[in-house]
This record gives sequence, structure tokens and C-alpha cells, in this order.
Amino acid sequence: MTKLFTPNDLVRYIYQEMPEVEQELLMQALRDDQDLMQEYLEMLSTIESLDQIRPLPSEKVVKAIKMRAHSTGLQKV
Repeated sequence: MTKLFTPNDLVRYIYQEMPEVEQELLMQALRDDQDLMQEYLEMLSTIESLDQIRPLPSEKVVKAIKMRAHSTGLQKV
């Protein structure tokens, strides 16, 4: 019986969160199933893009923190 792998399985594989036996089955499925391989490659690309994002706080948040620090007598930020 062939195991059907889900997108969740691919995420577990990418982050090395699945048992070795299951990893081997998934690697075989990736070799045999072009659609699954395409989905895997798209996930890798998405994860790589997300890893490059460096979120910054909005100016509104920074101002609110500075006002709160000033009003409580904390040192200047």
C-alpha cells in the first residue's frame, strides 16, 4: 500500500520532524510523483522567501512605546 503524503507531511519533512522510516518513504514518493515534487519545491521556495523577511514595528508602535517610556520616567529609547 502506498502512503499518500499531505502538505503537512512535506512541512514535517522540510523541518526534519518525521521519523527516519517515514522520511525514506517520502523521499521515494518525491522521486515517483512529479506533482508531489513540484509542491515540495514550491514549499522550499516559499520558506526561503519567508526566512528573508525582517518585519519592523510600525512607526505608530514605536511612538507609543516612546511615549509610554517617557510618561513613566524610563530612560530615553
